[in-house]
Amino acid sequence: MNAIKRARRLIKSDPTSASAITLANLVRALESDEAFALGDLYKLGFDDFNLGLDVLKEWRLDRYYMSKGKLIDIAVQLHQLN
Repeated sequence: MNAIKRARRLIKSDPTSASAITLANLVRALESDEAFALGDLYKLGFDDFNLGLDVLKEWRLDRYYMSKGKLIDIAVQLHQLN
C-alpha cells in the first residue's frame, strides 16, 4: 500500500490524534504550497515520521509525473499544429 493511502487511513481512523493532525497539515501544505514546520514532523513517533517522509517522496514523484505529462501534452499539440 502506498504512503498516501496509509496516511489517509491513519487520518480517518483517529482524526484527533497528534499524528493524524500533523500528517493532515503536511498534506494540506503540500497541496496548497504553504509552509510546514518540519519540527512537527520530527515530533511524531518513528513509524509516523517515516510515513510522513514517504508521503513527501510520493508527492514529489507524483508532481514530477504531472509536469512530465503536461510537457508531453504540449509537445503533441505543437506537433499536430505543424
